[in-house]
Amino acid sequence: MPFKSKAQRRKLAQLLVAGEITPEVFEEWNRETGGVKLPERVKTSSRRKSAAKRKSTRRPAARKKRKSARPNRTAKKRGAARR
Repeated sequence: MPFKSKAQRRKLAQLLVAGEITPEVFEEWNRETGGVKLPERVKTSSRRKSAAKRKSTRRPAARKKRKSARPNRTAKKRGAARR
């Protein structure tokens, strides 16, 4: 997997010095990156979904429940009725 930024390359170099990754792993990442000029940091993309995708992912509106003839009683009400 190639490096995405200079910061990521520095972090993996630090892990290599600390002995948490092998030199082979670092060299593999370096090799796959090639001679590409990397940005200092990579920002996350904050793209919005297109209108078609947003519409397809929406859930249908919830149906309203009918009220039953007798309302549900809570524990407090039941305890008060027993006394």
